[in-house]
Amino acid sequence: MGPVELPAWLQPRYRKNAYLFIYYLIQFCGHSWIFTNMTVRFFSFGKDSMVDTFYAIGLVMRLCQSISLLELLHIYVGIESDHLLPRFLQLTERIIILFVVITSQEEVQEKYVVCVLFIFWNVLDMVRYTYSMLSVIGISYAVLTWLSQTLWMPIYPLCVLAEGMYFTYSHLYSERRDILRVFLIKKKKM
Repeated sequence: MGPVELPAWLQPRYRKNAYLFIYYLIQFCGHSWIFTNMTVRFFSFGKDSMVDTFYAIGLVMRLCQSISLLELLHIYVGIESDHLLPRFLQLTERIIILFVVITSQEEVQEKYVVCVLFIFWNVLDMVRYTYSMLSVIGISYAVLTWLSQTLWMPIYPLCVLAEGMYFTYSHLYSERRDILRVFLIKKKKM
């Protein structure tokens, strides 16, 4: 028997595109689920849904952000052709905010700013992953390309504002907790 020819989608030049397509599809599905869940909850429960946003979708959000760390490996290995430093800074910021700040302070998880921040992140990621997924297979839509390249301009400053508000809330709650702890310690000694 002669050598068996691999199907086109298993040949080396297509493996990378197939992998990236699946990666972008998984990320798109995760962020779409988060965004859809937040939207449905908002229309069902109103403002009350914003209070427990982190409890409802925090696990999936942490999973999507953890998986997104693969993008650094993609860039380093050469699978993707983006710049490493901007992606590293974006992912580092999100990982620190999500895992270190939001997850560690339960008092602040109930604030509206967490919901707003998640909405911004998910809108950006849904557009970015849709654009990237379709680009890998050679499909291009002018509106999607335009959104992918311009949507970040108004949303990034809003993200910075939301993150600033979150850190302010976080700082205020940690100060209040410290003051309360000092007060309780003094009261015990008396």
